[in-house]
Amino acid sequence: MRLVICLPTYNERANLEPIVRRLGEVLADVNVESRVLVIDDSSPDGTGELADRLSSELPSVSVLHRTRKEGLGPAYIAGFRWALDHGADRIVQMDADFSHDPADVPRLLGAAESAGLSLGSRYVEGGGTENWGKGRQAISRFGSFYARTILGVPVHDLTGGFKCWRREALEAAPLDRIRTRGYAFQIETTYRALRGGVEVVEIPIVFAERRSGGSKMTRGIVFEAMRKVPELRLRAALNRL
Repeated sequence: MRLVICLPTYNERANLEPIVRRLGEVLADVNVESRVLVIDDSSPDGTGELADRLSSELPSVSVLHRTRKEGLGPAYIAGFRWALDHGADRIVQMDADFSHDPADVPRLLGAAESAGLSLGSRYVEGGGTENWGKGRQAISRFGSFYARTILGVPVHDLTGGFKCWRREALEAAPLDRIRTRGYAFQIETTYRALRGGVEVVEIPIVFAERRSGGSKMTRGIVFEAMRKVPELRLRAALNRL
C-alpha cells in the first residue's frame, strides 16, 4: 500500500522538521510505503527552503512549491492531485503544527480499511481538545453543530481536517468543482463524500493547540464557512452540487 501524507504549510518553519521526523518514526512501524508531501505556498519565513533540505536528506519527503498563498483548499487539492498522480492508495491530510498527533495516523489508516474516508473527530466519545480556551471551544462546537444541522448529516466533526482517504473515494470527488479556500473546505469535502455514497467513519482524537506560531484562523475564514454551508445544502437540493 502506498501512503501520501499531505502537509500544507505557510510560515511553519519552526514546526516542519520536528513533525516530518516524528512522522518518519511513527510510519517506520507501519507496513506501508509512505511519503510526506510538503505543500508550501511560498512561505516568506523559509519553510519552502527547509522543506527542500529535508527532501534532499530524507528519501520519503517530497515538496510541492506553489507560487502564492491561496488558502487551505487549493493547497490540499494540489496535494491530492499529486498523490493520485504518484499512485497513492491512501491519502492523509493533516496540519503541520502538531495540532494533529502523528501517532494517530496508524489509527486513521486502520479505520480506512473498511471506509472510504476516516476522520479524526474531536466530538465523538474519547475525543476532545487540549489547551483551548472556553471561547474557542464554544465557537468550534457551534461550527460543527451548525454545519451538521443545516446539511443534515450524522458526522459530528465536519470541520475536522485530520482525514485519511481511500484512493477510490478521492478519485470520485469532483476536485475541479471545489471552490472553498479556508476551513469550509473540510466541510465541503466531507459533505461531497457523503453525498457520493462514501462511507465516513469518525475516530476519536485529541486536538491540541499548535506548538509554535500563530493561528491561521481569521474572521474571513469563519464567515466563508457560515456562508458556504447553506449554499452547499441548496445546491444539493437543486442537484447542482
